[in-house]
Amino acid sequence: MQTVSLNEDIHAFTAEARAAIYQTVFSRRDVRGQFLPKAVPDEVLSRIITAAHYAPSVGFMQPWNFLVVQSQETKRRVHAAFAEAHAEAAEMFEGEQRATYKKLKLEGILESPVGICITCDRERTGPVVVGRTHMKTMDLYSSVCAVQNLWLAARAEGLGVGWVSIFNQAELQSALGIPKGITPIAYLCVGYVSHFYAKPELEAAGWLPRMPIEDLVYFDQWGQSDAQQPLVQQLMRDQAKVQAEANSALHQPATSLQAA
Repeated sequence: MQTVSLNEDIHAFTAEARAAIYQTVFSRRDVRGQFLPKAVPDEVLSRIITAAHYAPSVGFMQPWNFLVVQSQETKRRVHAAFAEAHAEAAEMFEGEQRATYKKLKLEGILESPVGICITCDRERTGPVVVGRTHMKTMDLYSSVCAVQNLWLAARAEGLGVGWVSIFNQAELQSALGIPKGITPIAYLCVGYVSHFYAKPELEAAGWLPRMPIEDLVYFDQWGQSDAQQPLVQQLMRDQAKVQAEANSALHQPATSLQAA
């Protein structure tokens, strides 16, 4: 019989299950250049898409579709749409940032065995939706929840996922035959990888640092912070632990796959 400590609710998962969930969260990465030419079995693909389908949605409208991209011809069309937008994006940055941007690997469209485009049908259950009556973008956020479910499930399965967002929307819709009334939310590159980085690549490249969590938490009113709050002190300890573990992993010897 499982015993529950005084600080745990009877509905809490076991310590091992909780640790696995947090490991998934903290080790999830936006994968771009580490994909292997290894097929993803249908049973694995099914599990992660099913996990995505069980995401929360406003008014239970389930506005998503999952467009699975497997053919190289379709991938090439998607990649051409990316390349056009990528060139445009480079010109939006100045100086050193532009040079850094051009060096970044920002997609794995052709290398990944599978692409999955998650969409949002904003009219799926009609014009009036419970929970969307005043905040009209809640259906879009619902589809983003499906993205996160898929991403975390994929990480637990050992799959890398890379979210490619550098597209002109109309060009991506054209490449995938998506009707004008359907909003593409995320084009995801999915596949097994040689390794996962210890830190997000943009953080490791110095593009931006991880923000201190204590700067992001307010109490009761916007902008009202309190560094002496016990919660803030705990948040700082927890973030320091996660960052220290990532920094430690950066200095571990590479495996044969990582060194290749």
